[in-house]
Amino acid sequence: MDFFLGMFTNQAGIMLMIIIVLALGFDYINGFHDAANSIATIVTTKVLTPFQAVLWAAAFNFAAYFISLYIIGEFKIGNTIAKSVNENFISLEVIFAGLVAAIIWNLLTWKLGIPSSSSHTLIGGFIGAAVAHAGGFAPGGEDVIVYSKVIPIFLFIFGAPFLGMILAYFITVAIMWICRNGNSHKCDTWFKRLQLVSSALFSLGHGGNDAQKVMGIIGAAVIFYHVNIDMDEAYLIDGVDTFKVFVEHWWWVPLASFIFIGLGTLSGGWKIVKTMGSKITKVTPLEGVAAETAGAVALYVTEHLGIPVSTTHTITGSIIGVGVTKRISAVRWGVTINLLWAWVLTIPVSAIIAMVVYYLITFFM
Repeated sequence: MDFFLGMFTNQAGIMLMIIIVLALGFDYINGFHDAANSIATIVTTKVLTPFQAVLWAAAFNFAAYFISLYIIGEFKIGNTIAKSVNENFISLEVIFAGLVAAIIWNLLTWKLGIPSSSSHTLIGGFIGAAVAHAGGFAPGGEDVIVYSKVIPIFLFIFGAPFLGMILAYFITVAIMWICRNGNSHKCDTWFKRLQLVSSALFSLGHGGNDAQKVMGIIGAAVIFYHVNIDMDEAYLIDGVDTFKVFVEHWWWVPLASFIFIGLGTLSGGWKIVKTMGSKITKVTPLEGVAAETAGAVALYVTEHLGIPVSTTHTITGSIIGVGVTKRISAVRWGVTINLLWAWVLTIPVSAIIAMVVYYLITFFM
């Protein structure tokens, strides 16, 4: 308690607390923005009402905390985010500007009903603000971006939806073959029940993936504060994993990150539900099970590898995959192409917004 009270006696400490509040606010918006990922198919197939669906998804978003902590045993994605920018070009102003940019883009895309990636807008904002802080991409020959962390993230802009699409296609084909002689009404009833399971699995993946991204941003800010301002010896030991030290000492941050994304999901984002659930392709309970299962598998694989991917991209690819099993024309490619443009533009636009925000705050501070 004394430590937190002490933080309010200096400007850096106040900035750190503002960043934590903003980050948790972004986490809430992320859950709100991405609620459609977990519930779009289960709502459009009328397995659950909208309120029941968001309650179901929110519960499993939070439950992912215990899986990450006790089963996986670490927060790999949070670590990747925290270390995606060279620590020499991180400051509290950089993180603040990146968060503001991410919030602006997320709210704008929600308003327009575009299922863009909260993950990529956060990363784009962080990178853009760091580049602005450094005055360019490679000052003095030193890279601002940690490419070993960031390149896999860029590749999975298309890799995640492609993986989701391929998995969904083969899962759908396999299910249809297994049920080829079954009673259609009976099968439909069973798949409506199974959608509860597949939706829960995807919500676990969504919580485990996206809550950690906010954790990573807060971690970067806390590590900067303890290394450069507070000079905490625990963070200054040679070879120490500063992110692990952060998780041990600031244990409540991971917990809060999962709580806030669950609360955001509980609030829903109905415009994006409509886009995901019906505008890409019409989805039946069978196809909903296939899409959500495929998306969940893709998220678990990438979380195991420590690669932050977009749950939005992943489930969109999965929905396209089930649509293709009917016929190519069953997918509304015009809508899909618009989504692709949003995906491609998210990181650079977020980076540009973050640069502008960074220049503004440094000008007035």
